[in-house]
This record gives sequence, structure tokens and C-alpha cells, in this order.
Amino acid sequence: MLKETYTLNNGVRIPKLGLGTWFIEDGKAAQIVRDAADIGYRHFDTAQAYQNERGVGEGIRSCGVARDELFVTTKLDAGIKTLDEARKAIDGSLGTLGLDTIDLMLIHSPQPWMEFRKGEHFFDGNLQAWRALEEAHQAGKIRAIGLSNFEQVDLDNILENCTVRPAVNQILAHVSNTPFELIEYTQRQDILVEAYSPVGHGEILQNETLVAMAATYGVSVAQLAIRYCLQLGLLPLPKTANPAHLRGNADVGFVIDDADMEILKNVPPIENYGDASAFPVFAENARSS
Repeated sequence: MLKETYTLNNGVRIPKLGLGTWFIEDGKAAQIVRDAADIGYRHFDTAQAYQNERGVGEGIRSCGVARDELFVTTKLDAGIKTLDEARKAIDGSLGTLGLDTIDLMLIHSPQPWMEFRKGEHFFDGNLQAWRALEEAHQAGKIRAIGLSNFEQVDLDNILENCTVRPAVNQILAHVSNTPFELIEYTQRQDILVEAYSPVGHGEILQNETLVAMAATYGVSVAQLAIRYCLQLGLLPLPKTANPAHLRGNADVGFVIDDADMEILKNVPPIENYGDASAFPVFAENARSS
């Protein structure tokens, strides 16, 4: 699986499975990136908000794998909604990562986190941030640009006003909470959907339906959940710092049959994401379940 890729709408190839780095401390990120690269990971996802770009960049530079074989994603801080701030932040990420080029950069959220899903869509601010990403893309600083946590109305705002189409929309998607309508709409626009927290921040690991089904395939619940995302045409970004889990998360070459996929699509929603419930995306998702 680690050698398989999707092709983005601008022709750039992106590994089908990536390593998420949310909650990985900056001081530990470099070694985790090196460990993952040794296992075969080539796709690493960070963000300005994660405060670990420095460590991720160090790991990329020191892992012993040629830079052109690695794919690095970062995200523009959700609170940045002006052209000048976005321009400075993009250059800031390049400097903090210590890289000449970012493979993919996303607007982290259509709203600043304190305003997440509270009614305001920040249409103009997102267009300003998008213009900065387009400029950086055209200057060769970023190979592909995209979005994160964008609903259809927010996505349409970009599509109706852009000169460079988004390549990606990265969203919360996992067994028991899969926004099928948004996924299908996004895919119809030839935009790849990435799934962060594909194991529901760990909260689906004890689900009895998933435990029983995973046993029939001889896999872990995490592997089943990651494979589910892949079979929906999504790009999962499981996060772990455990080398055994790094290996297991990538060992997903099995196929879930159609009947079991239908069961997984209808698993009841998570109502509590544990410690992640304090974060706006997870809190909103639990409320809407």
C-alpha cells in the first residue's frame, strides 16, 4: 500500500496512505518521521497549528530518503484570512520545515477555530488566503494546493473564484461518521478527499461490530477502518508514534466485501470523541451525529 498513489487533478502523484502528525510533539516528530520512512512511508502530514513543522522537516531532511520520493503536506493556520498574512505564513512554513518546496498546502479550516461552524463562512478571507496559495503554487513554492474541513458552500466559493482548482479537501471521515454527500460532491469536482482520524481518534476501536468483522478478516480494527476509507476512494491519514502500529496501519492490502462495506457505512455515529471532544471539529461532529 505504501507504494501506491493517487494522481491529483494537476498531475501530481500522492501516496495513497499518509502519516498524520497531530498531537506529535515537535521534539519527537523527527524521529517518528525517520521511523516511518524506514518502514516505507513516503507521505507526511503536518500543519502550522500542530506546532511541529520544524521536527517534521528535520525528519524529512535526515531520513535518508531522497526528497523527491517524499510527499509533505502542511496547512495554513485557520485564523489567517488576509492576503498579506497568508503570504508571510506560507514562507514561514517553508522556513520552519527547512524545505525548498511543499508538496501540498491546505487552508486548515474555512473558519478560525473559535468561529468553527458558527454561521460565518469568511468567504472573502478564504479567497484572500487562496490567492496567496495560488501565487505560491505559480512561483513553484508549492506543488499542489487544497482545502481542509470545507463544506460544499465553502468549496463552491473557491471553485467559483479560483484560477487554480483545489486538488484536495481533507476532512474528518471514518466508520460511523462518513459525510457521504460531501465526499461524493467533492469527488465529482475531481478533488481528492483525504480522511483524517480514520480510526475516529481511537474511539471506534472497541466497537463490537468492528471488532467482530475485523476478526473475520484476520486484521485489527484499525486496519479495517483504514481499508474502509481506501475503498471509498479516500486517502487516510492515521496518526501513530508506535512503530508496530505504523507497520500495521500500512498492511491493508486485503479487500472488504460489498456486504460488509454496507454494514460499515451504517454503523451508528460516535457521540463522544474522548479527549478530542474539546476540539471544534470533533465537538461539532458529535453534535451533528
